[in-house]
Amino acid sequence: MQIAIIGYGKMGQAIERAALLRNHEVVLRITTENIHELTKAHLQKADVAIEFTGPEAAAANLVKCIDAGVNVVSGTTGWNDHLQRVQEYALANGTGMLHASNFSIGVNIFFEVNKLLAQLMNGHSEYDVFVDETHHVHKKDKPGGTAITLAEQIVERIKNRKGWALDGRPSDGIVPIHAARSGEVPGTHQVKYTSAIDDIEIIHTAHSRDGFALGAVLAAEFIAGKSGIFNMRDVLGIR
Repeated sequence: MQIAIIGYGKMGQAIERAALLRNHEVVLRITTENIHELTKAHLQKADVAIEFTGPEAAAANLVKCIDAGVNVVSGTTGWNDHLQRVQEYALANGTGMLHASNFSIGVNIFFEVNKLLAQLMNGHSEYDVFVDETHHVHKKDKPGGTAITLAEQIVERIKNRKGWALDGRPSDGIVPIHAARSGEVPGTHQVKYTSAIDDIEIIHTAHSRDGFALGAVLAAEFIAGKSGIFNMRDVLGIR
């Protein structure tokens, strides 16, 4: 499979390594310095584009892929206000698109554990719940997409939680997200239920970017030749 990588920083380079190990070819590498090469002609050399850039650029990058008729996988977070519009554009153009807040297989299993735990905790109002995340200092959005996904899953399942807020207070009926940026930490996420009697915690700790990169390549393999909107549950066969 021929792959275009849009965003060739540390994550993009990890994606390339994962792609090469799975016998794919990278035919286009886009950075801020050669963004002018993100053209229809160059994109059409690829079967799938994988996009990891920044929230200010993601929507425009994906539209260029869709206009070129190239299926696209995006892991950029922090641009959810535009996500539905771009998904509708992909559907209207018969292109395949897959966006995820996190491509790690472990994190996506962690999402399922989080949903189950939230269902079990519904009705136990003696517990407050928090989401904590720690990422490297280069991450632009705060909180990150993974933390937001975890909080939204909790809000959907616990009746006395009405939303989430960065550094909020659980007494306001919300799920607080505490977001730290430190060194080169790939990503640590914790969901903690706490009461006067005990605490219940689930934690996912990434040791490197390799898990995210492999998941992105698996997503590209899955979406190749397909049209429609997909997610990591589709890739992993989670029902």
